[in-house]
Amino acid sequence: MKIDLDLDLDLKPRTGGQLIVDALRVHGVDTAFCVPGESYLAVLDALYDAREDIKLVVARQDGGASYMAEAWAKTTGRPGICFVTRGPGATNASIGVHTAYQDSTPMILFIGQVGGDFVEREAFQEMDYRRMFGEMAKWVAQIDRADRIPEYVNHAFQVATSGRPGPVVLALPEDMLIQLATVADTAPYQAVQAAPAPADMERLRVALQGAKRPLLMLGGTVWTPEACADIARFAEAAGLPVSCAFRFQDLYDNRREHYIGDVGIGLNPKLAQRVRDADLLLVVGARLGEMTTSGYTLLQSPRPKQRLIHVHAGAEELGRVYQGELLINSGMANFAAAAAQLKIDGGAWRDWLTAARADYIGWNDKPAAIPGKLQMGELIAWLRGRLPADSILTTGAGNFSGFVQRYYRFTGLRTQVAPTNGSMGYGVPAGVAAKIAHPGRIVVSFNGDGDFLMNGQEIATAVQFGANVIFVVINNSMYGTIRMHQEREYPERVHGTALVNPDFAAFARSFGLHGEIVEETAQFAPAFERALAAGKPALIEVRIDPQAITTSTTLDAITAKAKQAR
Repeated sequence: MKIDLDLDLDLKPRTGGQLIVDALRVHGVDTAFCVPGESYLAVLDALYDAREDIKLVVARQDGGASYMAEAWAKTTGRPGICFVTRGPGATNASIGVHTAYQDSTPMILFIGQVGGDFVEREAFQEMDYRRMFGEMAKWVAQIDRADRIPEYVNHAFQVATSGRPGPVVLALPEDMLIQLATVADTAPYQAVQAAPAPADMERLRVALQGAKRPLLMLGGTVWTPEACADIARFAEAAGLPVSCAFRFQDLYDNRREHYIGDVGIGLNPKLAQRVRDADLLLVVGARLGEMTTSGYTLLQSPRPKQRLIHVHAGAEELGRVYQGELLINSGMANFAAAAAQLKIDGGAWRDWLTAARADYIGWNDKPAAIPGKLQMGELIAWLRGRLPADSILTTGAGNFSGFVQRYYRFTGLRTQVAPTNGSMGYGVPAGVAAKIAHPGRIVVSFNGDGDFLMNGQEIATAVQFGANVIFVVINNSMYGTIRMHQEREYPERVHGTALVNPDFAAFARSFGLHGEIVEETAQFAPAFERALAAGKPALIEVRIDPQAITTSTTLDAITAKAKQAR
């Protein structure tokens, strides 16, 4: 075979900064999030020349930028890209890396680093990122030579997107970014996913056909619209009841007759019992972690009493907690395509499906009354009838999100953006990223009061970049989730959970948003319509009775039960 020795004759020297940006172009990046820093000025300069190709979204805090990159990946299916400076920038951004790791989200965080002549001197803002991020990223590396940038960046995309996706961290020494190197670019990355063996699919078919009370649970990432369509075709042809794991409710249209609810925090007790009573549990994509198993109680460890068939993109996840009868290492698209070809007769469990769907409708359809003049469940029920099917709902972490999870009906892939790791401060930057990714779709960002003020400054980013998100702040003047646990464990010893809040609507208006306060249920619909018509980002502060601590109980009831148990 003849080797073309003239391939590189036309290459020109480029700085490390230019090589980084050119590598992003090669791999199809059109949006990046950042907080600027002097440690990677050469990259910012190269991004100036690429400003027509790569939109640079400048956040107000590094944690907000990393959340945006993570949420961008969730809403687009492509790796989120984030740049931050060394030291404090990296420590702030770590929250998004941790979220991406637990949520299996493809993301690449680039961090400026001290130059090689300063390394190991505890120079200004110097840190060893391999040690810092070693437990919360799939791969952490430092690029010390400019001529290896194409190799490192290509590998970063491969690692972030292949198998079980996750975050990658690359440190960029300042002196390396101004080095000149003559080197060729790579080709675009190719994400690699395993496929199920035909023998495994036959074992699945036989096991499923022999079941009487099967249940399908969907979760995780690596899903595509085609994969969701294939898994729906499989489930509906087989007559399977379909549940979704914690904060992955958008993997299956909740309006369809086979959907029976989400398995996570605030779980419908009837669905919890149904999971326990299932004789075959087919889990596709979910990790079966603490939130999805109700603290590892829905399934016995290490051998569940249900016949467990577990399908996951990461081989290391299979058998990690639960020893399944059949473990299939596969990407979701490959598995779903194979499953869609299976012929299953679901006649034996038709009544099981009908009853499970009735349980869901009973739990979801008519919101239960809560204390106070504002009925949060009714607000969400109104929104599910008002919002277009392609609307995107983002949430941070806190008890307030239970109302969204219980009463909204997600219509399909990438309409729900939420952190499965329970990371507060997520809802605002996630809403900004979702709206930038999909400017033609309605984006509603739900936040608790404590949750909102952890990254509320990113409403400035929404204004700056024309991201007309509707932010809903649910204000009960406390860290509600922690107060709930406090009353359960130490009743009537309230300490450290009360909040004194600003006028959130006035706060929003000071940034240039449309802002309103809602204190009664009937006020919400007209306020929402005004927010939607405002032509700019908007914030609605919803004041809720502190007693309305969850969708199904009150603080007083929790306290009384705890005292009675003592």
